[in-house]
Amino acid sequence: MALALVDCESFYASCERIFRPDLKNTPIVVLSNNDGCVIARSTEAKKMGIGMGVPWFKVKKSFLLQGGQVFSSNFTFYGDMSARVMNILEGFVPEIEIYSIDEAFLGMDSLEEHYNLYEFGCYVRSLIKQWTGVPVRIGIAPTKTLTKIALNEAKRINVPTKVHQISTTKEIREALRNTPIRDVWGVGRRLSEHLNQAKISNALQLADIDPNYIKRKFSLVLERTVRELRGQRCLDIENNVSAKKQIVVSRSFGNRVADLKTLRSIVSNFAVRASEKLRNEKQKCSQVSVFVRTSPFSNHKPQHTGHKTMELLNPTNDTRDILIAAKKALLPIFKPGYDYAKAGILLSRFTNETTKQYSLFKDPNEPKDNSKFMKYIDQLNNYETQIYFASQNTKRWSPMKQNMTSPKYTTSWYELPIVK
Repeated sequence: MALALVDCESFYASCERIFRPDLKNTPIVVLSNNDGCVIARSTEAKKMGIGMGVPWFKVKKSFLLQGGQVFSSNFTFYGDMSARVMNILEGFVPEIEIYSIDEAFLGMDSLEEHYNLYEFGCYVRSLIKQWTGVPVRIGIAPTKTLTKIALNEAKRINVPTKVHQISTTKEIREALRNTPIRDVWGVGRRLSEHLNQAKISNALQLADIDPNYIKRKFSLVLERTVRELRGQRCLDIENNVSAKKQIVVSRSFGNRVADLKTLRSIVSNFAVRASEKLRNEKQKCSQVSVFVRTSPFSNHKPQHTGHKTMELLNPTNDTRDILIAAKKALLPIFKPGYDYAKAGILLSRFTNETTKQYSLFKDPNEPKDNSKFMKYIDQLNNYETQIYFASQNTKRWSPMKQNMTSPKYTTSWYELPIVK
């Protein structure tokens, strides 16, 4: 019985190095939208003491003086590289659960009798590095929670191969003994404080407690964690991820927006992106909401927050219908004379795209809902946007501050790397 957890090392920073081999040993940080905070750090940057989430302006001078390299977030590039890694993994195992953009659980039960799992992990890691340039770590263990422990052990003892397996009782108990309670998957800061008060400071002490007592004293979730630490699998590979209940696309602006025309084009961009996500989820929506707000930190300027929800007569995932609803929602909440700092769109009340609800009476503004047309547009825009809707901003202008974005090496014909 075995599972594996594949974790891309310092993923965003590693992506930036793929087409920049000159940055191999250079400290790298990646910033959030509007270049506000540090959201990713290379190993070198971590050793310099750069904290996760720290405001960039606080560490900028020191970091750059020490030879560090900074990038604005390039989520299009990161998402494409993640998809390439996950596609490779899907070719190796019968079961995979993509847990996040840089993590995936692998079901390896059927491979145990045919392969040495440690050697198999080393082979998978080397192939991912060769084919994508992304370095990964792999933890192998009987349960999901223990794969996290195995990964932490690989970091702690600095395993040269970056692949670590714990399978025997001795290996598991040793790894648990070296894992602080706060580092156990599913144990947050507040819960770890309560456990510390109960004289439970590491994962081994938690594993040795009666699960039924934990269930009575704390929760069913923590009881499952205890059983997982003991090697009892309570969390299986989730092949079918549950459908989302809502989709939100929003951004804070680096440059304030005061006119309706500009704000409308920004909201239209958000609506187009949200519609693409909705179709990708194979869902339709019956509610479209738009919100705008000024910056709460601009004390010397007037404040305004607006929110409006439009009900759709029939569920739809056609971008044109969602754009119409977004435009209607924006008009009453926009107030002239304000400098808007953030806007967003929210789609909700989902139904499966195969379900169609008809109205008793013919509506002159009946949704277009042309799924084939939308499918063709999505295919054309898969890598680089080629078809825009009239209300969108097509000038590649962005209200966000992203002055240090790397090229979209793998998703834009205009930004392909040039080899001289």
